[in-house]
Amino acid sequence: MPDKFKKLPKEFYLRSAVITAKELIGKYIFFKAGKEIIAGIIVETEAYTGRTDPAAHSYNGKTARNAVMFDEGGAAYVYFTYGNHFCFNAVTGKKNSPDAVLIRGIEPVSGIEIMKKNRGTDKIFNLTNGPGKLTRAFGIDRKLNGASLLGDEIYIAELIGENKKYDILKSKRIGITKNTDKLYRFYVKDNPFVSHAPKKLLINK
Repeated sequence: MPDKFKKLPKEFYLRSAVITAKELIGKYIFFKAGKEIIAGIIVETEAYTGRTDPAAHSYNGKTARNAVMFDEGGAAYVYFTYGNHFCFNAVTGKKNSPDAVLIRGIEPVSGIEIMKKNRGTDKIFNLTNGPGKLTRAFGIDRKLNGASLLGDEIYIAELIGENKKYDILKSKRIGITKNTDKLYRFYVKDNPFVSHAPKKLLINK
């Protein structure tokens, strides 16, 4: 990890998904791909509040698929969906309080050529503007399910001394059919790497 960054501590993840989802905006995700480091700024998230949220995978109880959600916050929850892509989540809350935050959009910072190769496109604004796109760009798959976000393979960090203020908006979540009224989606206003940014910003779509 570059010296100017520090990993988010365990305590960051031991809170509710809604609080954590908002505060993850502007943080940096790092993934070690062989000798290379792939990194980007989180610009879009969605909160899933476990036992109180019918849209959450953990709502109906613990299964082999969602077991990591019941662990203490600070782990990665990676699942396969729609038969064609993976989604990456940060588990939050205390043990057996199965909350998680879906990372929906990332602004690429480092390892961009690797991302382009993984995604098979040179269109920068189409690399990581969606949960399935970003996992493919980074090379994230089910092998990372349960990985500690406090380790060295994949982690989330903040830039030391950064005072940048993001204009964060919230909305209903995308692509769900239950508990659809909750404003649990957070994103950076006018950022072109948000999955549902205004089309005028997607100049290289």
